[in-house]
Amino acid sequence: MVAIVLLPGMDGAGTLFADFVAALGADFVPTVVSYPADQALGYGALEEFVRASLPLDQPFLLLGDSFSGPVAISLAASRPAGLIGLILCCSFARYPIPASRPIKMLINFLPMKSNLISLIGPFLLGSFSSGGLRKTLRQTLGQVPASTLRARILAIIETDYSEKLKEIQVPILYLQASGDHIVPSSAARHIAMLAPSVQIATFKGPHLLLQVLAAEVAVVVKHFSGQAVQAFNTAVDKDAQ
Repeated sequence: MVAIVLLPGMDGAGTLFADFVAALGADFVPTVVSYPADQALGYGALEEFVRASLPLDQPFLLLGDSFSGPVAISLAASRPAGLIGLILCCSFARYPIPASRPIKMLINFLPMKSNLISLIGPFLLGSFSSGGLRKTLRQTLGQVPASTLRARILAIIETDYSEKLKEIQVPILYLQASGDHIVPSSAARHIAMLAPSVQIATFKGPHLLLQVLAAEVAVVVKHFSGQAVQAFNTAVDKDAQ
């Protein structure tokens, strides 16, 4: 079995991983990280929070979904013991929409509760939108204080972990959604420019890729996991010689 640490999107709860974890099946030992909802932590503090959840006694994959991509990148760059592969899902190393930086001045005025899903739901789900998914999103985000959501948006706008990509030595898989209206395709191209060995797998789906295409994505992750394990075992064998 392969251990996999899953870092959540903007919701920070990790509950949206349920279908994807089920699709991975019994060959994986998942650790779903949940960020403290009542603490407005930046990327640096979140990295240290996650580090305490990393496996200490077995090889593992690290998956950063959307918002958590920079956390996963920084952790991978620090080369924690046991890390064999990095997976980024619909994510980024730096703020993916520079032209919209002025939104920083408006964050305190943006609705973060009752109207949030109505505003962003179509961008997150696209044609895969359904009453059930919207309800789940509403319930999940409804548990996060507005101050925490605003802090996470600010973290995205202010981050740039591009240089850390060059320090990562494990295989990288980027899961891209062709219908992503939140993170543009330029984010994947930027990562590929700095980490040329990255594998990019593109799916016909929306930003919430792991939620609407869990089974399809799981197949690709399982294949990548096999490659990562093989590369890890080969490296161990070389060190033993």
